[in-house]
Amino acid sequence: MARKQIIPNEVRTEVERIIADFNRETFRDSGIAYSAHFRTKYLYLKRNDYGDPMPICRLTYTGDMDDWDFAIYKYSDERYADHEMFPGMGEVDGTVAGAMRAGLEAYQVMK
Repeated sequence: MARKQIIPNEVRTEVERIIADFNRETFRDSGIAYSAHFRTKYLYLKRNDYGDPMPICRLTYTGDMDDWDFAIYKYSDERYADHEMFPGMGEVDGTVAGAMRAGLEAYQVMK
């Protein structure tokens, strides 16, 4: 039986730091914030826009902090799609911060 690949604890800690820094620099005290959920090799990014956290994207850990595979959440069919054209796709650069920037453009925050 093959072992499931998991994201190492030190990577999870670094991801949480990146998200906290991004939230602090981008949203300040606005009530908007990204959050992370880890499951095996996946990092699910959600964003709370003044209410319940909503799915934004899924990153797949490749073993390199600067080379995550990206899939945007499609609300139209409630699934993650890795080869979709969407506003913000130019921000996808393999990093967690790039995924959050892409999510800001794909699902713009109402101010």
